[in-house]
Amino acid sequence: MNAQTLRDLHAGERLLVLANAWDGASAAIVQHAGAPAVATTSAGVAWSCGWPDGDRLPVAEMLAAVRRIARVVTVPLTVDIEEGCSDDPAQVADFVSSLVDVGVAGINIEDGTKAPALLADKLRAIRARLGGRDLFINSRTDVYLRGMASGDAAVEETLRRASLYREAGADGMFVPGIAARDEIQRVAAALQPMPLNVMLVPGLPSREELFAAGARRLSAGIALSLEAYATAGRKAAEFLGTEPKDIGYGTLNTLLAG
Repeated sequence: MNAQTLRDLHAGERLLVLANAWDGASAAIVQHAGAPAVATTSAGVAWSCGWPDGDRLPVAEMLAAVRRIARVVTVPLTVDIEEGCSDDPAQVADFVSSLVDVGVAGINIEDGTKAPALLADKLRAIRARLGGRDLFINSRTDVYLRGMASGDAAVEETLRRASLYREAGADGMFVPGIAARDEIQRVAAALQPMPLNVMLVPGLPSREELFAAGARRLSAGIALSLEAYATAGRKAAEFLGTEPKDIGYGTLNTLLAG
């Protein structure tokens, strides 16, 4: 399925809800459940490959994981590539080109703690490398997720970065951590027609409220993968007859730190 199909899903009459997968089996299950598109969670993909989250997964392993997912998925596939596995825009562009060759319809690429100008450079390099090939690029900013600002300051900084990323070639804006309805509404209105993507977090408005506020995409993020691993931990302890241990984000990263 091509990037235009994924783009059209952001312009529908209801919120595009993405239950993020992390390997071939989870992607097949998500599709089987009726998902119109499949998105990956970078943390979940890293964990499934034996690496901690945080831009640690080697590019070759991420590409191999995406190939396995693409083999079993027939709906549009969008891949979270964190910061692109490199600070070199040319290397990021080459990697993204390889993803498009595999059949990927979209990507998420984030600024993290780096200067927004670096992500803009990566976006320009990606568009130049792709030439006429289409790809839905969801630019992600961590202003809210990392607590860089709050309230009006967070809205203003998010919009400043969004303007930079849109000019550089982004199609959508992912703002994980934003949850206040009025802030979602302000960001979404200023972004139009660029679709706003939000992530499942405590206190998030209902899907109907999100859509009314202007959000067009809701991602589960790490929620499904984390629950799957936590369930495996509980079942393992039950089978072994040992005391169940907490399996959370930090635990998984520690266990896989190597």
